[in-house]
Amino acid sequence: MLTVTLKDSDDGVVLQCRGRIVRGHENAILCAAVGQQARNLTLDLSGVDAIDAAGIGCLVSLQASGIYLRLLNPTAQVREVLRVTQVDSILEILEFQPVEDLTEALAAKV
Repeated sequence: MLTVTLKDSDDGVVLQCRGRIVRGHENAILCAAVGQQARNLTLDLSGVDAIDAAGIGCLVSLQASGIYLRLLNPTAQVREVLRVTQVDSILEILEFQPVEDLTEALAAKV
């Protein structure tokens, strides 16, 4: 099962995805993206544990439709599929530390 929720961001629309982006469930991303009517979209993939060919097709379709798509914090499994399919060469992939980790790292330096 895939759930997609809207997250607040200063950097545009962020859709937080949790679950698996697989055949039969990938439409949740398409519906959420269309509902936002945004041209810049970030998908937070930190909660996604698997993606298949249908999921990859969904991402490519969003990009091809004119939406500028960024992928945030893909898991190791998802990143490997993106690499093998070479989708990582056409989509921007961002990786950030969770805020808690960053706060702890800054506190340790003081």
